[in-house]
Amino acid sequence: MSIRAIRGATCLQRDDATEMAEAVTELLHEVMSRNSISADDFVSVLFTSTPDLHSAFPAAAARGVGLADVPLICAQEIDVTGAMEKVVRAMVHVQTSKSRSEIKHVYLRGAEALRQDIAQ
Repeated sequence: MSIRAIRGATCLQRDDATEMAEAVTELLHEVMSRNSISADDFVSVLFTSTPDLHSAFPAAAARGVGLADVPLICAQEIDVTGAMEKVVRAMVHVQTSKSRSEIKHVYLRGAEALRQDIAQ
């Protein structure tokens, strides 16, 4: 078993706590599904959100996905002129037997444009 990092991101239409919860839940479910992992495989998750999102913590939604005992932290993404708005990013650390090349990074709801080189 190795510790691997899985990248992910999702976009919101508006700064809304309900939409934040739905988008983050969808993102985490896709990370688990595409990488054949469960909540028990999570080591930690680092979330960032763009400065225009402040209605809710992305980590709050993760608790509802079964990650209540997983270390989670939220931070603000740096405010780069011209950067995509209303984006939540995740760096998910998991225990897995998969190699780096087998990891499937997940970009949803328009966030695919952030990393077209690794979005699947």
